[in-house]
Amino acid sequence: MARAITMEQKQAFEAGPEIRSSNTYMIVKNERSKRAILVALSETELQKILDATMFNSKSVGQIIRDTEIPHTAAYRKIGWLLEEKLLVVDKIDISEDGKKSSLFRTVLKSFNIKYEYNNVIIEAEQNFDTLKKITERFFSLDS
Repeated sequence: MARAITMEQKQAFEAGPEIRSSNTYMIVKNERSKRAILVALSETELQKILDATMFNSKSVGQIIRDTEIPHTAAYRKIGWLLEEKLLVVDKIDISEDGKKSSLFRTVLKSFNIKYEYNNVIIEAEQNFDTLKKITERFFSLDS
């Protein structure tokens, strides 16, 4: 499940990487991705989820505790962020009693948004920890 999401995520953002002070930035060209970023930044609860999962992978329960978002809203918003590929399943933990839980992480770290006559330009900084894990998983498929 995690591999399918990460492969789709790589295709969702058409980008030309641009290196600035050892961080990778990209211009988001996909219109659906642009709209998703704008919506995520306009909703406080979506921002809280992105903030909570930026530096550490977290389960839904951890996200709910950290953000104090109601359960139903948290599940719905996390589902939406996954669908829009702004959040990925970083790993899946299996507890001693056999329960599985997904840990989520943001794909992008920061955004610069510019509006010029009927054109929205979004420059996004990739979350390097997530990008590194996606790359490692992709190349581990060969072995």
